[in-house]
Amino acid sequence: MDAVSAIIEPLCANSVSGSMQDVVEPISSHALPNVPGKRVTIVRVFYGPGGFTPAHRHAGSVTAYVTKGEIRSQLAGGPVETFGVGQSFFEPPGSTHLVSANASLTEPAELIAVFVADEGAQLTTLVK
Repeated sequence: MDAVSAIIEPLCANSVSGSMQDVVEPISSHALPNVPGKRVTIVRVFYGPGGFTPAHRHAGSVTAYVTKGEIRSQLAGGPVETFGVGQSFFEPPGSTHLVSANASLTEPAELIAVFVADEGAQLTTLVK
């Protein structure tokens, strides 16, 4: 499984939300030549109105940047926070991301996620 599929396949299990409007789109994935064994992968996450991703965790660090609408986010042990266009948030490796959702039931939302993880890592794992 390539790096992008390692993110997209688990997140596309998002049909749990009942929304076919939730999409994870790969942008790029490259080995980091100055950091042997690491890879940076960038994806666009589009949430339709009321869309969400089930609870999950990532093998590496993730920085997310909101490009449209508002995103609700909560890491285990932290509060639910809402981020708007131009704001970003960070997920440490292995942290459980309990809430990742569009804050609106009527408007779409979108974010860009940048993953830095070990080469070949399963980047996204759903939490059961």
